[in-house]
Amino acid sequence: MVEEFKSEIWIEKYRPKSFDDVKGQEHIVEKLRGFVDKKNMPHLLFAGPAGVGKTTLAVVTAKTLFKENWRSNFMELNASDERGIDVIRNKVKDFARTRAIGDLPFKIIYLDESDALTRDAQQALRRIMENYTRTCRFILACNYSSMIIDPIQSRCALFRFRPLSKENIFEIIEKIAKAESIVVTDDAKEALYKVSQGDCRKLENIMQACNAISNKIGENLVYSISSTARPEEIKKIISLAMNNRFIEARDLLIDTMLQYGLSGIDIVKQIQSEAVNMDGIEDKERLEVIRYCGEVEFRLVEGSDPVIQLEALLAKIATINQNK
Repeated sequence: MVEEFKSEIWIEKYRPKSFDDVKGQEHIVEKLRGFVDKKNMPHLLFAGPAGVGKTTLAVVTAKTLFKENWRSNFMELNASDERGIDVIRNKVKDFARTRAIGDLPFKIIYLDESDALTRDAQQALRRIMENYTRTCRFILACNYSSMIIDPIQSRCALFRFRPLSKENIFEIIEKIAKAESIVVTDDAKEALYKVSQGDCRKLENIMQACNAISNKIGENLVYSISSTARPEEIKKIISLAMNNRFIEARDLLIDTMLQYGLSGIDIVKQIQSEAVNMDGIEDKERLEVIRYCGEVEFRLVEGSDPVIQLEALLAKIATINQNK
């Protein structure tokens, strides 16, 4: 464990160094290996949720292609920070128009969170991608490919990333636990998988935060550090509401929010998640709960009072059995 708490240190420490180390994206790794073997590649568009390996695969591809010259031939920009047209016209264009160092004829520009680029910036980018294809290849990463204009999408090979599976998450947990001499209980592994939701970066941040407190990571510690309520508590809230015990459900809901420091949207998302997999309720009732969660989430986003909206959600759930 490092003396100073810095999540970036852990993330860099356990970031895959080669294609063989990458977990959960084998369908993409196989195609990238083909590009590297032929020492040529088209423009690429990586789309998928956060923390699943988009940046890692871009860096691994550059390191494998350019070897010791990879830093000179690889430029990484975060489009959410530098999203204007001036950055595309100046910084990106200047790098794209110069020749690569080494045997390969092209360099790589990696634009992270490229769906944050303005429409004007994307229009400028597509012209640069056209004009400087000989000297530069682009790898664009985004959460939502629909936010990228069609002319850019048509110029790229699209790869869709998926969240890491439970097996992949458990492999990463065991690797980190062994390297850092941490004891992780089986319940804690399940909790880490549920809390991280397939996001490796979030997993590593939570594990490091837990390790700063104790070398033994248990289920309670994981939920406490991640500010996430235990699934049993959420299920109990839903069950109380459905059995017309509204006051008890409301009191438990407020206590749970205060204990874990949850916002209104956090608790609504957990209620929706647990309702999907909860036993003991009929499918029609499950659909009603999910529909009510959607209505309340929309109102919260629009600025409604969280306590009133959550009480309204419990009241709606309480009426399900009455209507039946």
